[in-house]
This record gives sequence, structure tokens and C-alpha cells, in this order.
Amino acid sequence: MAKTKTAFFCQQCGYETPKWTGKCPSCGSWNSFVEEVVQRDDKSKPDAMIWDEGNVKEQRKAHKLDEVVHTGEARLHSPDSELNRVLGGGIVPGSVVLVAGDPGIGKSTLFLQCALLWKSITTLYVSGEESAQQIKLRADRIGIKNNNLYLLTATDTSTIFQEIKKLRPNLLIIDSIQTLESPYVESAAGSVSQVRECAAELQKFAKTSGIPVCIIGHITKEGSIAGPKVLEHMVDTVLQFEGDRHYAYRILRTLKNRFGSTSELGIYEMATGGMRPVSNPSELLMSQHDEPLSGIAIAATMEASRPLMIEVQALVTTAVYGTPQRTVSGLDLRRLQLLLAVLEKRGGFHFGAKDVFVNIAGGIKVEDPSIELALVCALLSSYEDKALPSNICLVGEIGLSGEIRAVNRIDQRIAEADKLGMDVIFIPKANAKGLDKKNYKIEVKTVNKVEDVYKMLF
Repeated sequence: MAKTKTAFFCQQCGYETPKWTGKCPSCGSWNSFVEEVVQRDDKSKPDAMIWDEGNVKEQRKAHKLDEVVHTGEARLHSPDSELNRVLGGGIVPGSVVLVAGDPGIGKSTLFLQCALLWKSITTLYVSGEESAQQIKLRADRIGIKNNNLYLLTATDTSTIFQEIKKLRPNLLIIDSIQTLESPYVESAAGSVSQVRECAAELQKFAKTSGIPVCIIGHITKEGSIAGPKVLEHMVDTVLQFEGDRHYAYRILRTLKNRFGSTSELGIYEMATGGMRPVSNPSELLMSQHDEPLSGIAIAATMEASRPLMIEVQALVTTAVYGTPQRTVSGLDLRRLQLLLAVLEKRGGFHFGAKDVFVNIAGGIKVEDPSIELALVCALLSSYEDKALPSNICLVGEIGLSGEIRAVNRIDQRIAEADKLGMDVIFIPKANAKGLDKKNYKIEVKTVNKVEDVYKMLF
């Protein structure tokens, strides 16, 4: 009989050590090591988990690079256009996709809806968190019928692979990886060793069978994906599903993609009937006002490769207490402090005695520096208490000397503003080189410094 093997695993980062230690040498957390029993030698492999590996064994020999024939990626195009965009054009056969997000953000709803819409293939939906009745209630709420969708409520991987061998699905969805248990490891579900072993079995199954696997994962309170860091290295694609539960919008970001770009982004709207892909999010992120209001400016920004028109709101008021307040929502506070210092030094505006509040409408978070020109104009509009025209938009990055720096993909930003019916767009002067203004109906004005924009608007 083989000897039982034990090891200590850090529950924060998955670091393994043969003996217990108080502080993890990898992540620095204290009292995070738990002893787990690992038995790989004294258990035979179940028959249900043996997949046809004939084609794989033929490839397990060294080849010259010139002898390797690239056949191309025959992607599976799902009925969800936003999911196809984020994955780089569709799901690659044999790939493993990991999706993580906050509880209740809509991960299970998104993939159940995708499986219901995808009627041309056979899908196996494995749930270890909900019963079949609960999934049925969600499917009835979505309101889509699909006879090629099969449900399995199980947590043991041997049971799951038995059903896979009988059904031979075209797509496998696991909800979630933290609930699965492998017969190889004697530890609780959700532990580091269980998550790692179950992910390894699913990855080997996907590579040997060519069936894509979509895995739903949990996140920690810090926002990182729960489980060992090796989980993100094992899968082919890592997606982050985020959004404020007080708003209806959800954003699907790509953190890792071996088959496409990591700069793609998908936007959904949470509705009663499930997730609705938003093809034109600019119209939703811009408020419609009956009369002009001060402190509001429209920015032409880029989220990944998608142009967006968003509304920047600012409120500048006299400070009641000794220390002025600086409050932001959807933006980095340090960027606001930097812009206030530029306006104080270069423009002579006394923001040091003012409370400043900034908000990005729609509840989204913006990291594009090209929003800074619109933010400065919104601050000046509230400072002067003069409303900006609602038919203009601004794009540009502000330097420390007050100059307006060039931004990337200016053509897409102008085209988006032109499509939404804007009349004037302010762009950096450095972006005007090689730009044919005759191709757009919108009037394109170039500015070089913040003083130029102030003279034109105020």
C-alpha cells in the first residue's frame, strides 16, 4: 500500500510546502497554511476519466518547426456578439475559458443564456451550486427553449466525466470550479489542491477531446480570482465580469487570451429576461437634459478597441470646513488632484478653497487619459457656473505644463461623435497631422493648451 502524502498549502496564493510555517514566503500572509492529504499513487484512474488520447499520443514527439502545419483556428461563433468580441472572434475548440466576478453579478445567467441561444450544438451545463429546479426557474425567466441543453447537478469529477462520455457534448460549462471534488485529492471542495486538480483534469479533457470548456470561478474580497494563481496560468482565457449592482450595466473584460487580444471589452445590460448585449453604449452613458446644466462635459474615450461617448460631471463649491474635499466616482483621485494643481498653477483658478466632486455617469470606471480635457472643462464649467453646449465633445490628455497631448485612435473617436450627432469636437493639435476633416460632417477644432479651450468655451 502506498504511503499517504500530505502537504501544506497557502489558502491565499496556493504556495506548497512540506511543513507548516506561520508566514507564507510567497504572498506574506500569516496563518494561512492548511494541511491537505494528497493521494495520487494508491488510487487507480477511474475508467470514466480515461479519454481517447490516440491522436495526442501521435503528436508527443519532437518535430521541426518547419514541419508543423498551421491549420488555422476554426472558431465556434456563439449567438452572443459581445462574448465573441471579448474572446477574439469566437470560442476556439479545445480551449478553456475562466470567467470570474462578484457574487450575483450575472455570471451564471450569462452562460446559461448563451447555452439556451446556441441551439445548433449540444451543451452540458454542470452546476455544483444550484439544483436543476433553480436552473429551470432561471431558464424560464430568460424565456428561451432549447432541447439540446442538458443539466447535471454534480460535484464529483468522475460522475461528470461519465456523463460527458455518454453525451459527447459540443460545449461544457462548469458552475463553478470551487464546488468540484476530484477522487485524487482528499480535501474539502474549494481548497487549493482541489481547485488545482479539478482544473488540471478539465484542461486535459479539453485538449484531448477538442471540446471547449467554460469555467465559472469565484473571487476573493480583494477582487482576485479565488484559488491558486496556477489556475489562471492553466486556462487559455481569463475573463472578468464586473459592474456595480446598483446599475444595470455589466462589463466583460479580457485579462488573458492566448487566441486573441486582451484589449477587448463587452458591455451588457441586466434586464428581466437576462443579459442584453449593448451594441451602442454611448447612447446609454449620455444623459438627456431638457436644458443646459453647468459642470457637464462629453468625452470621447476608448474602452479597449471600442469608442465610447461618456458624460463627465463635476461640482465645484466653496469649502465649508478647513480642508477642502476631493471626491471622485469612476476615476482615479490622484488624476483629479493633478489636474487641479495644473489649473491652479497655469490658469490661476483658486481650487484650493473649493470642494470638488467628480462623477462618471453610468457607474463605469474610466482609465483612458484622454478624458482629462473633458474633466477640466467640466471643472471650469462648474467653477464659472456656465453650461457648456450639449453638442460638443472633447478629447485630449493634459500635461503638467497645461499642454494638450495627443491621443491614440483619433479617427474612431471622431467617427463615434459624428455618428451620435455631435456638432463640434475638440482634439489635440498634434492629432491633426494627416487627418482629413472633409471625411466627417462634424466640425473638428484643434487646441494646443488649456487656455485655448477656455477662451473658446468661456
